[in-house]
Amino acid sequence: MHGPCIFSCITLIGTVSITEDGEGRITGLYLPSSNLPCMEDRETDILSEAAGQLNEYFSGKRRSFDLPLSYQGSEFRTAVLESLMRIPYGEVRTYAQVAEDVGSPRAFRAVGTACAENPIPIIIPCHRVVPSSGGVGNYAGGSSLKRRLIDFERGNL
Repeated sequence: MHGPCIFSCITLIGTVSITEDGEGRITGLYLPSSNLPCMEDRETDILSEAAGQLNEYFSGKRRSFDLPLSYQGSEFRTAVLESLMRIPYGEVRTYAQVAEDVGSPRAFRAVGTACAENPIPIIIPCHRVVPSSGGVGNYAGGSSLKRRLIDFERGNL
């Protein structure tokens, strides 16, 4: 295997870049407004598959992703990211509901932090988590992109 690499693809929301660890696991998805890491720019099988699945998602043909992922963090953060992947397409949960799901009902702010630090947005759908007080909340790609993703999914149900 080669070392970590990055690959960019054009999607409905603009150019996104996807990274992998050199061992066939996706490690990051960078939205159009993101600063990209310095890595070898090369298309690998898994990066090509991830780009294909993203384009299927944006064409309304895919509702969940089937990719090997690699992310690191505390046990809590890992639990939050796994909880996000269980939120059904087209639905939202509140930060408090995710906190409850991971067994830490008072940790809704920490859930927000885990969402903000999600290295693989869209594939790990942190855009499906909203504040209890209403609105869509913050998002790495901006709140307007978060609203577009939520509305896009709801429109494709």
